[in-house]
Amino acid sequence: MTDEHAPTKTPLFQALEQRLHEAAEGEVRFDPGSRAAYSTDASNYRQVPIGVVIPRTPDAAEAAIAVCHEHDVPVLSRGGGTSLAGQCCNTAVVLDWSKYCTRVESLDVDAGTLVVQPGIALDRLNDHLARWGWMVGPKPSTHVSCTIGGMIGNNSCGSTAQAYGKMADSVRRLEILTYDGHRMWVGPTPEDELDRIINAGGRRGEIYTGLRQLRDTYADEIRARYPDIPRRVSGYNLDQLLPENDFQVARLLVGSESTLVTVLRAELSLVRVPAATSLVLLGFDDICSAADAVPRVLAHTPAALEGIDHRLVQLEHSQHLAAAALRELPNGNAWLMVQFNGDTKYDADAKAQAMIDDLHAITPHAKLLDDPDHEKQVWAAREAGLGATAYPPNDPETHEGWEDAAVPPRLLGNYLRDFRRLLDDYGYGTASLYGHFGHGCVHTRIPFDLRTAEGIAKYRSFATESAHLVVDYGGSLSGEHGDGQSRGELLPIMFGDRLVTAFGTLKSIFDPGNRMNPGKIVHPYRLDENLRQGVNYLPIEPATHFAYPDDDHRFSRAAARCVGVGKCRGHESGVMCPSYRATGEEEHSTRGRARLLFEMLQGEVITDGWKSVAVRDALDLCLACKGCRSDCPVNVDMATYKAEFLSHHYRWRIRPRSHYAMGAIPLWARLAAVAPTVVNALTHTPGVSAVIKTAGGVDTRRPFPRFARRRFTATWPRRPPAARPGSREPVVLWPDTFTNNFDPHIAADAADVLEAAGFTVEVPTKAVCCGLTWISTGQLATAKHVLARTLTVLAPALRAGTPVVVLEPSCAAVFRSDLPELLHGNEDAHRLAQQTVTLGELLHRKAPDWSPPHRLRGVSALIQPHCHQHAVLGYDADEQTLTAAGVDTTVLDAGCCGLAGNFGFEKGHYEVSVACAEDALLPAIRRADPSALVLADGFSCRTQIRDLQPGATPLHGAQVLAAVLRGDHPTDSRARTEVSRPVAPLRTALLAAPTAVALALLVRRMRRPHH
Repeated sequence: MTDEHAPTKTPLFQALEQRLHEAAEGEVRFDPGSRAAYSTDASNYRQVPIGVVIPRTPDAAEAAIAVCHEHDVPVLSRGGGTSLAGQCCNTAVVLDWSKYCTRVESLDVDAGTLVVQPGIALDRLNDHLARWGWMVGPKPSTHVSCTIGGMIGNNSCGSTAQAYGKMADSVRRLEILTYDGHRMWVGPTPEDELDRIINAGGRRGEIYTGLRQLRDTYADEIRARYPDIPRRVSGYNLDQLLPENDFQVARLLVGSESTLVTVLRAELSLVRVPAATSLVLLGFDDICSAADAVPRVLAHTPAALEGIDHRLVQLEHSQHLAAAALRELPNGNAWLMVQFNGDTKYDADAKAQAMIDDLHAITPHAKLLDDPDHEKQVWAAREAGLGATAYPPNDPETHEGWEDAAVPPRLLGNYLRDFRRLLDDYGYGTASLYGHFGHGCVHTRIPFDLRTAEGIAKYRSFATESAHLVVDYGGSLSGEHGDGQSRGELLPIMFGDRLVTAFGTLKSIFDPGNRMNPGKIVHPYRLDENLRQGVNYLPIEPATHFAYPDDDHRFSRAAARCVGVGKCRGHESGVMCPSYRATGEEEHSTRGRARLLFEMLQGEVITDGWKSVAVRDALDLCLACKGCRSDCPVNVDMATYKAEFLSHHYRWRIRPRSHYAMGAIPLWARLAAVAPTVVNALTHTPGVSAVIKTAGGVDTRRPFPRFARRRFTATWPRRPPAARPGSREPVVLWPDTFTNNFDPHIAADAADVLEAAGFTVEVPTKAVCCGLTWISTGQLATAKHVLARTLTVLAPALRAGTPVVVLEPSCAAVFRSDLPELLHGNEDAHRLAQQTVTLGELLHRKAPDWSPPHRLRGVSALIQPHCHQHAVLGYDADEQTLTAAGVDTTVLDAGCCGLAGNFGFEKGHYEVSVACAEDALLPAIRRADPSALVLADGFSCRTQIRDLQPGATPLHGAQVLAAVLRGDHPTDSRARTEVSRPVAPLRTALLAAPTAVALALLVRRMRRPHH
């Protein structure tokens, strides 16, 4: 099957799907949504699979492959799906190992070896091993999501390969399965063992006979044509069959990209976690000069040696990536990052200083970092290279296609000069150059035009010339990412026709029917086939509510923004992607959802456009946390895409009940303000509460928040004038729906702080709203109307440049990010985006010398930043304000709390919501000292903590500052939280009846289909 697109669901594939359901324990998915989610990897290529199988065990995978063999359909194993050469997409049955097959089956702590299933992610495995001081040697930049099986398939490397080698160097044995069903363990094979296997006959003997004949036929050619460099990843590892390499069949199969066998288990050798490290930064005039210094640096045996150029640094700076790390760079236009390991910090530093002294004549610009946090920041900057270079501002998007060639390190400088000239000749001179310079491996993303025939022909010509250049330098077409489809066609340039014939022979030994990931490495597709874009790329261009200014004002560009590196599939840090962390499902990752939106606009697999149920279901568990807006290397903003999709999906249709209940919270709050005590009684009376929740699409296990007896805006005009003295500058204190109606004491505390700091506080007298709840439920026409009215009310303050202090982070994020994209041409919208500040930001910028008259002593606080704080606002200024007040702050890196506005209330989301909170947030609170404060500026975060952690009383930062201002302890602020008095049952019933009727009429009105 060599078609570019997946076949339609014929009776043949219906039978295949049915047999897989019967035979394979796991999940079998042939639906359009699942096939769309796996249609591509991190490469330029797209091939929609026949179906997807998620096996629960290696035995289940064996059963699935047996069924595929019965039906004679191709098979492809997939781990993290981050491959850059197209080896992880094919018209085949895809086996996704990453959800269930993640067990460490055995660990020899003394010997430093283990047996592991292929689906476990590298970071998770290393976290497990850390308690014994072991780790896996190679560490690719995708370490948060890449799996051990994928690393074996690609022969992964990363920066640590300088010290520990490629993945092949870590593999001892593999348990493998051939397409025709033979299962065995393979590893080093001494000659007597080889004779025994061959004499025993059977399928195993047949395989080993073929391998021995292959070795004997091509041994001299292998020795002559395989480059003797540290990063030869291209081609099959035929050199592992040579006598000097112990006929190591497991290492032969490493890097074979699922084209030969399926790996069921792996036995690996581990390495010790370094006791201490030191990082040196060396500055040079240009990247070629930096490369020239590599041999001199290598003489000091560094543990890692990376290069970055000025272009990468410029791009990271312009996109505000890794800003702290960039401040650490010494003078220069290119830099080497050199790491040394040691038994002690003194030992590592001594090695580093010896190298600095030796290279002083070459470059005096050297900096030895002495802070582990700074080292981590610099490494993060290096790993952010792909994200920084994928969409350079004011330049064309870039692509893989020639991103990891490797040459002998001693020749790297001259190679880069020739390669730079080649880039310039083709008009690709804006490409950044960086990579694993200690191994002569160069990364780059190049502005190929892959949408026109002329641009594609130019790409093909450039790749061919580049291949000849690398081979002339004695290098490898791939030094890390493998051949797949990007380089498979070019292998004869590197190895010659005779060795390429040997590759075909090896393929026929293991997979004579060419059913294992066909078209990759052997008998490859052309490098310009199956392009995700290509000359036939013609997505629909729908009219949208959001402007998408960073994507040429086109939703299709936004939907195609994901480059597939899979950071959203990580479990370690940041906010992105909470639903994937909870479910382990590709379609519930940011990347999976982006793939579905891309396919929706293509209209080939997902054919019903905005009405697609598959896309709706994939987006259903998106918490709209906006974590991807900041944590995704290319800033995919799935919360915005979700709101856009929902607005079109439900146009002129009945919406889910929760959209009317939760989306219209500002309206309900205004109604509740008439009789909050009655409303609270209704929503907290057993039986009545359950009916209301069911009617509103709210999970019955989720308590309703209580409305305050009086809104902040109702009490503010009654404050005595003496409490509002003249000051040097007025500020608007924004009365957001949540603070105003549920936590008015927080707004009062904030007003006290602002006035004490010398500001005149103004509060809008007319009803205003940021439209957040309408945005999150996709009611964008209503949201734009609400926002336009808000801008009218705020116009005098906006024209005067008055800061607008917003206490609720999600509302502030609307003003900073959603508002200027929804009302793109409205200058007041852009003014409000610029003038919106948090309390901490205002104090930091406008009153930097002010601090409360009192200081706390011995008070520590765990701080849970709201997701929108993390993604859009930042929390540094607010933390600095608290620190200045004497609070010992610990800002949690605990991901999303899981409530996320309406998400955690909606029926069907409760389990995922709780799982998100239990991932890191709640365990961190339980581990904390009971005397520690818990701070959370987000209403959702405070609600989730109160609901799921009995006894916890989370506070807003404004409450802490106000307590310090008064000379109180912040725990006294807890008493200020209002609680409605209970109401007698009979009075409740009498008061509730008209309220219930009014609510029912309003729901009926709102449920009418609307634009």
